[in-house]
Amino acid sequence: MLPDDPQIDASTPLFRVRSFALLFITRLSSNTANQMLAVAVGWQVYELTDSALNLGLIGLVQFMPPLVLMLLTGQVADRYNRRLILRLCYVIELCVSAGLILISALPQPSVSTIYVLLLLNACARTFEQPAMGALLPVMAPRAILSRAIAAHVSAGKLSVLVGPSLGGLLYVFGPSVVYGACTLMILSASVASFLLPNPPELAKQPPVSRDTLLAGFSFIWRCKAVLGAMSFDLIATLFGGVNALLPIYARDILVIGPWGAGLLRSAPAVGALVTAAVLARFPVKRAGGAFIFAGFAVYGTAILVFGVSTNVALSILSLIALGAGDMMSSVIRQTVVQMSTPDEMRGRVFAVNSLFLGTSGQLGAFRAGLMAAWIGTVGSVVLGGVAVFITVALWAWLFPALRRVDRPDLPQP
Repeated sequence: MLPDDPQIDASTPLFRVRSFALLFITRLSSNTANQMLAVAVGWQVYELTDSALNLGLIGLVQFMPPLVLMLLTGQVADRYNRRLILRLCYVIELCVSAGLILISALPQPSVSTIYVLLLLNACARTFEQPAMGALLPVMAPRAILSRAIAAHVSAGKLSVLVGPSLGGLLYVFGPSVVYGACTLMILSASVASFLLPNPPELAKQPPVSRDTLLAGFSFIWRCKAVLGAMSFDLIATLFGGVNALLPIYARDILVIGPWGAGLLRSAPAVGALVTAAVLARFPVKRAGGAFIFAGFAVYGTAILVFGVSTNVALSILSLIALGAGDMMSSVIRQTVVQMSTPDEMRGRVFAVNSLFLGTSGQLGAFRAGLMAAWIGTVGSVVLGGVAVFITVALWAWLFPALRRVDRPDLPQP
C-alpha cells in the first residue's frame, strides 16, 4: 500500500503502509546498531582508561559534528534526494563498524582511534537524521501521521531497549562481537532504505545564501511553540542525561557488570515503549502543552530517584519511569514540529531539531562525566535532576505558546 493510496484512512493499520513500514525498519535497525555501539564503546573505553572524564569525552566527540555541520545538512536534505542521503550515510556507518572490529582485535586498542571512528560515525548520523525526519510525512500520509509519529519515535525507544541489552550481553564475548552485530544491523537498515519508494521531487530551492542557510532558524524563531519544544529537550537533556554514567553505576555502585550496564541503559525504553503503545492507539488530542510539561516533571523526578538509589530494582524502576515521562513529552513535541513545518523547509528545520535532540544527549554526557570527575557520580546525577525541574518552571514562563498548545496535530501559529 502506497502513501497516496485512497484506501488509507485513520483506521488503517500502520504497517500495512509499506513505505512507512520500511522507514520504521530503517530507523529501528540503524538506531539499534548505534545503541549497541554506545554500550560497547563506553565499556571498552572505561576498561582501557578507568576514567569518568574519558567517558564524557565520548559524548563531546559525538556532539561536535551536529554543531558544525547543522547548516550544511539542512541544505542537503532540502535540495537532494533524501533516500539517497540515507544510503550514503549507511556506507560510512558500515565502514566505522568494520574499523572498530579491526581496532578491537589489536593487543592494545587505541582510544584515540576509537574517538576518530566515533567522529566519522557522528558525521554520518548528522546527515542521516534530518533526512529521515523529513521523509516521515512523505512515507506516512496525513490520515495516519499522528500515529506514525508515535510509532516512529517508539522505533528509537525500542532500539534503546534492544540495542543496549544485546550489546551488553554480546560484550561478554568481546567488543569485536558487538561491533560485528552492529555491522549486520546497519546492513539491514541499508537494505530497507533501498526498498523505500522514491520520494517526490523536492521543490526548486533558491541559490544558497545567508537567508536560505538561516531559513530553518527563522521559521523556528517565528513559531514559538516549535522553538519551545525544541529548546526544551536541549536544556532538559543537557542536565538530565545519565547514560554516560551508567557504566560507573553498573560496576561501582550497583555492582552488576557489563550485562547490567546494558540492562540499565535499556530500562528507560520499557517505560517509553508502553507509553508509545498507548499514544499510537490513543494520540493526545487536547491539552498537548500540559502533557509536555507533565512528562518532563516525571522525567526529572525519576532522575533524582535513580541518582541516590543503591538498590538495583529501584534503579531500574526509576529508569523505566524516566523513559515514560520522556516519551510522553517527546511524541507531542515531535507532532507539533512535524505538523507546523512546511515540506520545503523540513530538511533545515529537522537539521536544527537533530542538533537539539542529538547533541543534547551527547553534550549532556560530557557534562555528566565532567561533573562526576569533580563532585562525584551521585552528585552529578542529582544536580542534573534539580536542573530539570528548574527548566520546567522556566520554560512554562518563557514559552506560553508551548504551554497553551491544545491540539498538537494542528499547525501552531
